[in-house]
Amino acid sequence: MNVLILGAGRSGLAAAKLAARNGSAPFVSEFNAADAMAAARRTLREHGIDAEFGGHSRALQMRPDIVVASPGIPPQAEVIRHFERAGIPIISELEFAWNHLSNRTIAVTGTNGKTTCTSLIAAILTHAGLENYAAGNIGLPLSDLAGTIPPTAVVVIETSSYQLDRIDRFCPDVAVVLNLTPDHLSYHGDMDSYRRAKYKIFSQQSSENVLISGADDAHLQAHPPNSAARQWQFGLGEVNEGAFVREGQIVFRFYTTQQQQQQPASAQHVSTADRRHTEEVLMPSSDIGIPGVHNLYNSMAAALAARAFEVRNEDIRDCLMGFTGVEHRLESVRTIAGVEFVNDSKATNVNACWYALGSYDRPLIWIAGGRGDGNDYAMLDELVRRNVRTILSIGEESRTIFNHFSSITRCVEAPDLDAAVLTAMQLADPADIVLFSPACKSFDMFLNFEERGNAFKQAVNNLA
Repeated sequence: MNVLILGAGRSGLAAAKLAARNGSAPFVSEFNAADAMAAARRTLREHGIDAEFGGHSRALQMRPDIVVASPGIPPQAEVIRHFERAGIPIISELEFAWNHLSNRTIAVTGTNGKTTCTSLIAAILTHAGLENYAAGNIGLPLSDLAGTIPPTAVVVIETSSYQLDRIDRFCPDVAVVLNLTPDHLSYHGDMDSYRRAKYKIFSQQSSENVLISGADDAHLQAHPPNSAARQWQFGLGEVNEGAFVREGQIVFRFYTTQQQQQQPASAQHVSTADRRHTEEVLMPSSDIGIPGVHNLYNSMAAALAARAFEVRNEDIRDCLMGFTGVEHRLESVRTIAGVEFVNDSKATNVNACWYALGSYDRPLIWIAGGRGDGNDYAMLDELVRRNVRTILSIGEESRTIFNHFSSITRCVEAPDLDAAVLTAMQLADPADIVLFSPACKSFDMFLNFEERGNAFKQAVNNLA
């Protein structure tokens, strides 16, 4: 096949190498200039893969068999429209890799919590002795794994709306939809399109598969997933089948038939009259190792995904108790003179920040700001009124944040992140928490949220 790959980022390079490994003829077309993509250009040369940089002029002269579009290339981009008009299939790197993968898979999506839930699932499987690999939006492109790992290994895939938007046959054994709130609307156009992209994660599932979704999420409640898969839910209140909290205990509830009592993940749809439910207490919810109600949801979703792979409750419980979180998500950096600094750089939208602001029972100095995406901060007002002593605003949204919250609590505009960290230390009292939870994208000052989080941690360490 002649495979055209649009974008020479991490996923584009992985797709190009996968195509070459499988005997196809890949060509990579990158909009950015070669001098800005020196590492990518070097990698492609090392693998003998032809490429162009600084535009798509050669690509537009081609008639490939298939186009693999890197995440983030907007659907209105002229290069995308060109190949759509030509009737050439355009798929995501996720779909391209899936077509070369034979492993069992668990896929996770949602607006918030994807990385934590994916990491939790991988940790539980590892603790239970199941070889597994975490891939996708979490950092390692799925294409890097296709054909290179043992066929018995499980792949846990974090999937974004960008990746899911252009899938066709992708069908995980277990799909997880954590939650849905407005995000990436500049790409998708509206909430309906965003939801449709997310819901593609289960579009090819059958009764042999499992779909896990959040029972308490307002958008999921308003638009229930319509799937042929067996559906489990998680929530704070009782659910028909799945995981919930009762009197401080996480409880599993599964429906079984006599023939399927030992195989909850593969049970077929049967009438309620022919089924009976069993309940099992997993653990006290207070024993979960990472703070916040959002992490309780993540933990229940991860526990259900593990149960779908017949992991014992003991292994699930041990891992949930010992898991301390992922980098850049409510990551405790260090404590200086009694003041704890927490890095939540991965909170790139208001909803993620809402969870962070409600995760602590100590006074907060909140550092927020960056590039907004039509942010509506009103949903944070009550949490700020109750938990936040001072807000330090930065970036393009600095003035908007200041104007919105200055009538609720003390607000200070800082010229940059380093200055915000220094000011936070000066204003904090012992036992306060300085929470860096931007509620905004990073692109006004940083390449991504990882670079932003590392900059925050460096600024904190400079204080010490």
